[in-house]
Amino acid sequence: MNISANNLYQEMQSLAVEASNFSKPKQPIETIQGSSQVEFNNLLKDALDTVSGLQAESKAKATALEMGDRNVSLAEVMIASQKSSVAFEATVQVRNKLVEAYKDIMNMPV
Repeated sequence: MNISANNLYQEMQSLAVEASNFSKPKQPIETIQGSSQVEFNNLLKDALDTVSGLQAESKAKATALEMGDRNVSLAEVMIASQKSSVAFEATVQVRNKLVEAYKDIMNMPV
């Protein structure tokens, strides 16, 4: 998850640099959207699916422990819980950065 978040942040930074360079000739919007939008959508969907999977795994392990399953230890439940918590917090931070970048782009003079 951390690698994906870093890649996403780097892509956002490069897009912000491109947006700030109005004096340079740009590619048509259709070309930019065609290639990077699909990659961004896939990257975002994969990251959210990973977080969702970690949360489901954490919930399943906690339920198994509560039901008395001897194959699941308390340590496993706590580790799964912390993994899902960290992944969720990272997702929230990425969302915050996306909103901040969107606001910055919207406030740029044309």
